[in-house]
Amino acid sequence: MIVVTGAAGFIGSYLVSFLNQKDRENIIIVDDFSFPEKNKNLNGKRIVEQIERENFIEWFSENAEQVTFVYHLGARTNTAEFDEDVLQKLNVDYSKAIWEICAQHEIGLIYASSAATYGLGEHGYNDSEEVMNKLEPLNPYGISKNEFDKWAFDQSKQPPFWVGLKFFNVYGPNEYHKGRMASVILHAHNQIKDTGKMKLFQSHNSDYKDGEQMRDFVYVWDLANVMFWMREKLPANGLYNMGSGKARTFLDLVNATFEAIGKKSDISFIPTPEDIRDKYQYFTEANMNKLKEAGYPHPFHTLEEGVKDYVTKYLSSGTYY
Repeated sequence: MIVVTGAAGFIGSYLVSFLNQKDRENIIIVDDFSFPEKNKNLNGKRIVEQIERENFIEWFSENAEQVTFVYHLGARTNTAEFDEDVLQKLNVDYSKAIWEICAQHEIGLIYASSAATYGLGEHGYNDSEEVMNKLEPLNPYGISKNEFDKWAFDQSKQPPFWVGLKFFNVYGPNEYHKGRMASVILHAHNQIKDTGKMKLFQSHNSDYKDGEQMRDFVYVWDLANVMFWMREKLPANGLYNMGSGKARTFLDLVNATFEAIGKKSDISFIPTPEDIRDKYQYFTEANMNKLKEAGYPHPFHTLEEGVKDYVTKYLSSGTYY
């Protein structure tokens, strides 16, 4: 059996469908299933069992012999979450429990880390263990992810195969439920559909003009393809960046969205909310050399390719993957 935690969420539900399309149906899904909007992501998925998040660790302890691999994607992912007790419980302690069972029973593990661990990028965006203790995440969410990364490397008993994936700015279908935390593409599509226009955040950094803040945007299909490949090929254990490897501006992203919708760009700027202004990343770009050196053979979607696929196949009709 394959376990996918966070399976009702954006990336988790996408991965379940991706596995189904690869004829993998022996899947156990884990999440907090009390959110009807999020559960829409599960429609049509082919699975064998659904386990509530709060019951999973006990179940896993008692049934580990049934499990061959774990994709641990569940977490509190809200970067504006400041309850450190919640982040410790869900992002650190819960992950430790899964790790320890995987290590004890020799079960392979891929878990979700985050590019939020890199902070302002003072030490670059290199997925090397040497920089983990130097990183300065900008929020408690990033701190929680970095704390678990550091803990994993300190363990003498490890799963036979384990990888932590540092997700950059992921976009794609099945993020409809995420509200404020959804990708700018989803918000742009909705604004353009409703008003014919799009509002972006102003820059409050003199080094960047309005709309020229840069992020590494990565299409969720590429992440799922990497995760599938890793389970098959088992590259070296450790941390791997999961970005496109190419920083692009928010103007690029929104212009691509207008083009995919078939409308002329009409973009204006509003102040960045004060609650995130001081913690705002103006540039991220994944160093993807480690994944390439591990032998991953497939090119990633360009921003324009990913946005077009997302808008035309999914956002235009509200379709799930």
